[in-house]
Amino acid sequence: MKKQYKKNNPPVYVEQSAIHGKGLFASRDIKKGELIGAFKYKQAKKDGPYVLWVEENKGYTVLDDFKYINHNNKANAAYYDDFTVMAIKKIKKGDEITHYYGEDWGD
Repeated sequence: MKKQYKKNNPPVYVEQSAIHGKGLFASRDIKKGELIGAFKYKQAKKDGPYVLWVEENKGYTVLDDFKYINHNNKANAAYYDDFTVMAIKKIKKGDEITHYYGEDWGD
């Protein structure tokens, strides 16, 4: 079952992913360079599920559906230091939104 967002919220929904577990998907076409949204977070003291490391010693637990952004070597979105997620490529409606988490992650 798709979780849709209301108007004025990110154009995304959560659904089972072919990449891993749940994934975040575009509910409409998203243009390259478009702000997808800002994520809610709390500072993490140690590594764990849904922890995003901005620097080696600064981790943040993502608290909302942006935590379901899976890794892809050819990512179409990126997390930024200001806790926003931007499209770095055009994302078509129904496409999974992905981020490049680094060389330690496999496709």
